[in-house]
This record gives sequence, C-alpha cells and structure tokens, in this order.
Amino acid sequence: MRMDNWKHSLSRWALGALALLPAAHGPWWVADANAATGERDVVIFAAASLREACTELQRPFEEAHPGVHLRFNFAGSQELRTQLEQGAPADVFISADERQMDEAAKAGLVGPAQLLASNSPVVVVPRSNPAGLKRFIDLPSMKRLVIGTAEVPIGHYTLLVLDKANAVLGGDFRSRVEARVVSRELNVKQVLAKVVLGEADAGIVYASDAMSAGTQVQVVPIPPEFNVVAHYPMAAVKRAPHPELASAYVQFLASAAARAAFAHYGFGPP
Repeated sequence: MRMDNWKHSLSRWALGALALLPAAHGPWWVADANAATGERDVVIFAAASLREACTELQRPFEEAHPGVHLRFNFAGSQELRTQLEQGAPADVFISADERQMDEAAKAGLVGPAQLLASNSPVVVVPRSNPAGLKRFIDLPSMKRLVIGTAEVPIGHYTLLVLDKANAVLGGDFRSRVEARVVSRELNVKQVLAKVVLGEADAGIVYASDAMSAGTQVQVVPIPPEFNVVAHYPMAAVKRAPHPELASAYVQFLASAAARAAFAHYGFGPP
C-alpha cells in the first residue's frame, strides 16, 4: 500500500471513529468532547520495536481526541512490566510477547488483552557485512554477535530459534553461537544500534526493526523451520488515569487502518 494512501485512510478513520462507535460507548466520548479545557496526557507503555509505527499513528488519534496528547514510554517489555509493578502510571501496555503480558495480568495490572500484531526474528549484519555472513547456519563463525537478554522478548525468541536449530543442526549449535555473543542488550533497538554502528558482526532483531534501519543493514533470513512468531498483545492498564481513553486507544489500534500502518512498518497480522 502506498504511504499516502494508508495515511489518508488513517486520517479518515480517526476523524470518523467517534461517530462509528456503538451507542453503548456514547456517554464517555460525548463527555470527553465537552470536557473542560485542559490537556490530558495518555501514557502508553510500548515495546521498543513499536516505536516507528506507534509514533506514526500518534497524530490521527490525537486529532480524533482534541486536548489529548499521547506520551510514549518505549523500552523492553520486561522493563515496562517491572515499572507497572512498581506503580508507574500508565494507560495502556503493549508487549512484544505474551509472556510479559501474562505476568502483568497475573499481578492484576491489566485488563483483558487482545493481539495487535505479529513479527519474526531475523539476523542483521552491518551494511558492508565485514564478516561475510550469508547464511543463518554460519552464525557460529561470527566473532561478535549481539542478542537480547533472556528476559527481553527478542532475547527469549532468539533462544527459542537456537533451540529449534539445535535439534536439526546438532546438539552444540546453540552453545557455539552463544560462545560468539559479546553483548546481551535490554531491548531490540539496542541490538540494532550495535549492528548499525559496526560494533557487532551480526545481531538478531525483528523483521520490523531491520526494515526501519533501511540500507544501514543487510538481512540474513532465519529458515522457517527454525524461526518463531512473535505476538504483540495490548491491554488497558487497570489503574489507568484515563480509562476511557485507554480503551479508545486499544480500539483505535485494532482498526483496519491502524493495522495497515503496522503492516507498512513490517509487522504481520495478529
């Protein structure tokens, strides 16, 4: 889809969203439209890999809700969950895996979750590919590999990929790859930055992150038989300062127009 087309679709959806809501939702949005003047900050805790897509979608939502400003906290999903547990105020939580969302739900921090999008890990190398990596199975030959920590979703997915490859390529494949790890980062953007800056021969990130880097990196695909699917659940926070707007934002991200924007940034369907 052409960028101007999906942006036009977003604008049309956002500006007409309130009119399309079912009657049962009427009271809060009418009240919102007639609220006393004053700005409200709606805080979104979102996985680091969502930065580009969520930022692109900020304006349409704010245009549909005058006086509302979205404030994003982009970080590793495990960091965001920990902040919620420690009482940090937020309206919506979007995780890069179901594990962190499940933990937040068990702690009574969030309401019912729904899937926003999906993603897939890939290997990225610097634009010049100085180590000459061409195939995933040659990862053990790298001298400097960067991955996420086991606690962060991209790190967890990376280990799942290595375990699947281990079963086919030999029982020591994972250990040989991990022996080449020089850094384990707290979020996927940090992994990507190390590769872009040439501080690593290769890194494992999401397909959407590789797309956001453009020509700064080359992509080495992970064979489908070894790869996994990353699921992104979203939910309103139970103690959200603006519960109605939190629900409205989740509903907005579930729209066809918003999902088209996520697809533009390399995400798959829920």
